[in-house]
Order: sequence, then C-alpha cells, then structure tokens
Amino acid sequence: MPLNLLPEMAGEAARRALAGPRIFWRRSWFYRRLLKGPLSDRVVFHPYDALPRRLDDADALLHGKFRFGGETVEVKDGSVFDKPAPSQAWEEALHGFAWLPPLSAAGGDPARTLATNLISQWMKRNARYDEPASAAQVLARRLIHIFAHGRIVLSNSDMLWRSKVFVSLREQSRLLARICEEAPEGLPRYEAAAAVALSGACLADTKRLEAGLARLEAEIARQILPDGGHISRSPEALVHAYRLATMVMDALIAISHPVSHEMHSARDRMAPMLRFFRHGDGALALFNGGQECDGRMIAGLLARDEVRGQPFGHARHSGYQRLAAGRCVMMMDCGTPPPGPFSTTAHAGCLAFEFSSGTHRIVVNCGAAADARRATWDSALRATAAHSTMTLADTTTGAILAGGWARKLLGPRLIGGVTQVETQRIETSDGWMIEGGHDGYVAPFGVRHERQVMLGTRGLALTGLDRLLPAGKTRRQELPFALRFHIHPDVRMSPSQGGDVILKLPNGEGWRFRADVPVAVEESVYLGGDVLRRCEQLVLAGVVTDKPVEIAWVFEQIERD
Repeated sequence: MPLNLLPEMAGEAARRALAGPRIFWRRSWFYRRLLKGPLSDRVVFHPYDALPRRLDDADALLHGKFRFGGETVEVKDGSVFDKPAPSQAWEEALHGFAWLPPLSAAGGDPARTLATNLISQWMKRNARYDEPASAAQVLARRLIHIFAHGRIVLSNSDMLWRSKVFVSLREQSRLLARICEEAPEGLPRYEAAAAVALSGACLADTKRLEAGLARLEAEIARQILPDGGHISRSPEALVHAYRLATMVMDALIAISHPVSHEMHSARDRMAPMLRFFRHGDGALALFNGGQECDGRMIAGLLARDEVRGQPFGHARHSGYQRLAAGRCVMMMDCGTPPPGPFSTTAHAGCLAFEFSSGTHRIVVNCGAAADARRATWDSALRATAAHSTMTLADTTTGAILAGGWARKLLGPRLIGGVTQVETQRIETSDGWMIEGGHDGYVAPFGVRHERQVMLGTRGLALTGLDRLLPAGKTRRQELPFALRFHIHPDVRMSPSQGGDVILKLPNGEGWRFRADVPVAVEESVYLGGDVLRRCEQLVLAGVVTDKPVEIAWVFEQIERD
C-alpha cells in the first residue's frame, strides 16, 4: 500500500466512524426542521432522460421480480423494502427508484398502481434519514428518476397523497443540497450536483437552483477534461456526464434561465469525444471500466448537439488515439491511469486497441463486470491480459489496491504501473500511423513496450509492430510474453493451412490475420453488456532476454471475387 494514501484513509475512516452520530443527528427533530421551507405543489418541468427503458423489466416488476444489476428478488407478498437485499448495489438501486423508469415506459393502470404503491411504501419506511436510502448518490438518483419519470404517479388525483409526495420531495431536495459533497468522487458526485440543480429548476426553488448550478459547474471543471473526455477515462462515464448536462440545460431553457458559458462549453466538448469512442455499430469502445451502452441512446443524445463537432484523431488530455479510413475504425489507449479517487474502475490496458469494420467489431477488449459479477470478474477484466495488448511475465501493468482496510476505505483503486506514455501520430503515403510506448514493465523487468499501428488509406488493412526493448536494469533470465488480440464473439475464426487465421464477420465479410510468429487461438470472454459471452483470442507468445524483440502482424480484408 502506497504511504501517500494514508491521509485519505484516515479521513475516510473518520467519516465512517462518525456514521452513527451523523445518522442520529440527521434523524433528529431539530435537523428535520432545517429541511422545512416553501412547498411546491407541482413539478414545473419533467426533463427527458435518455436512459434506455426496457419493457421486459416492467413486465418482471409487474410479476413481483425486482431485477437490478443482474440480481433478482422475487416478492410474492409484503413489501420489497422489507426483503433482505442480496447486495449493496441492489439495495441502492431499489432506494434509487431504478424501477420507476421501466414502469413509466410501460404506462397503463397496473404500472401506475405499482409505482404509486412502491412510493407509498418507501415514504412510510423512510420518513427519516437512513443509509443507504438517504446517502447522497442514492438520493440524487431517486430525485432524478422522480423528476424525469414521475409523471405517471404525480398525476394522481388524490390530493392528500400528492401533498405527502411533495413534502417528501421538499425535504429530500433540501437534504441533498446539504450533503451533496458526500457522494463518492467522480460521476456520483457529478450526478448529485446535477440533481440539486434539477430539484431547484423542477420545484421552482431559485436559491437551490443557483447552489446546484454552482456545484455542477465546479464538478464539470474538475471532471471534464479540455478535450471533452471524463477524468476517469471511461467512455461510459462520459455518456452519463453528457446525459446529465443535457437534462440540466433542458430544464434551464424550459424555465427561461440563462445557461452559463461553462456548461455550454463542456457540453460542446463532450459531444465530439462521444463520437470519438463510437464504433460503426453506434455503441462505445470498451476502455477503463466502460461497457458498450445503448447505441440508440447515444445517437439520441448526439442528435441534440447543435455544434456537430466531429471527432479528432488524438485526444491528448484523455489519452486516446483514433484512426478511421473507409469503413474501419481503430481506437487505442495511450494514457496513464486516472488520478487515485477516479481510478476505482480503471483498467491496466495501456496501448490496447479496438478495431471494427462497418457495424461489426473485430478486435475488442474484454469489457467490464456489472454489479452482480464484479466480485468474480472485476480483477481479471481490469488486468492487462484482458486487453488487446502485450503482457510480460503474465503480469499486469497496474495493480488493484489489495484487500484489507485500504481497499475497504478507498475502494478498488488502480495503483502503480504505467507512469509515462509517449505517443505520436505520423501521416505516410500508405495511411496514418500511431507510435506509442510505455514504461509499465520498466521498473519490475527492465523492459519497455512499444507499439506501432497503421491503418491503410482505404481501410483494407491494419498493420502493426510490437517491440520489447531492454530498458533500465539488466536482466539475466528469460521472460515470457504474450501479445493478445481478443476477437468479438460474433466473429468466426478458422486457421488456414499456411498458419494464418481467417476471420468471418456476420455480414460475410472476410479478414485474414497474419504474423511473423506462430499464432495460437485460445478461449476468452466478452462483457460488453449485461451478458457474459464466450469468445476467442489470438495469442502470439515468446520470450525476451537482453535483446530487443519485434513482432509484426496484420489484419487484412479478403477481397471478394
């Protein structure tokens, strides 16, 4: 454990030690009096939330099955709020009203009745502060869901019930404004600030609106990089940061409140970065804890972008390079891990790339584990071997903070590993070339990994050269290496007699993989979405000693007759 984490650990330990007194104080009569104030009798604006809503989720809810993060609790009698939660993530989703969007999408009397009953049950059991139901990040998500999807229940003609709901909304909104900064660093705190701003706009509370906007602009300044990427380096986190900014801006426009230059600028920067991370299928590349996300949601969000800024080739601040030619797109991770508090989902995938042709992905990274699978798959999926790059001595370039008090207090941060990445972009007569190198293996093994990738001008061939170069201390032993290319599960592979591998895409398009060393086909997994899928990977293996090693390879399209 790095010693520089001790101050943060001490602060978090103190916060947790005070949980009992904190909860006691916030449950007190006096504290609840501080949450009183003007009472709104309506939501003046219901922002549109682009989050995908699946009708099968609504059907499951109507049959008593509450499915969140891959875990299900079936309720045959009584209230779901009285049932034991299978995990903290499931419990936070329940109290965050994750069930409201699908019920709102389904509509109809059964969905309205269930949503009304669930809200009544929640208010009866949570009239006073408790955790996790009133934790900042859970409270923020609940308010956003009510404002965006609550029309189905707020149209209830029972005035007494509506009055209770708006009293609860007043107290929840004022509570969140007080505890907003207690949300975990990163997207949860950004979301909490956005929820404060939305509560001010939707409940016509000017003072809270201004306080929320100030907090949101501060989080934008901290979390949105100059090139538009998110500080966590996660494409999926960027989508949600953009979604929340859009919801707040829509609310401001609806109530005729000016939108600040900072918010306009951030949103205009984020849109090109979203386009940067999209494959031809419209969904996102898998880097640093992000999954594909719903392509239609992303398209809908980007349709709101009036500037129509196009993706650039090199996102220097976010640490990514992008090549596009013909129907092909290649994206490569050329950055160091994000800062400590923002690295709890970061991956050790420096110089890993993804490659697609048209709407079909060819080379991918393994993805990220959803809540229910996190304990089983998280460490493996964040390791270097789960990415389409080089691994040396079966060692990952960045370690996840080990179990124990440090991890309990600070979360599964990515520590150590790559500290310096050098990259350049070169235009040649045959196409654009990216050259990069990192020092992730220099300290432990005295080896530097360099990668050179070029996409032809017509997008018919992706050629590469990987080098392992002696650096730093002298090594005497042989070190095994493995150069991995994880192949999307929709691609079918078959070895040819000459040692090449033929890849067939779902649309019948053919590609050939060749290398100047033997190619092995091994099993792999793909977690780009909620379902774990089996797939295969191409592996080029060997050993490195005191001399440089070079491996050349190419993916080339097979021309049809």
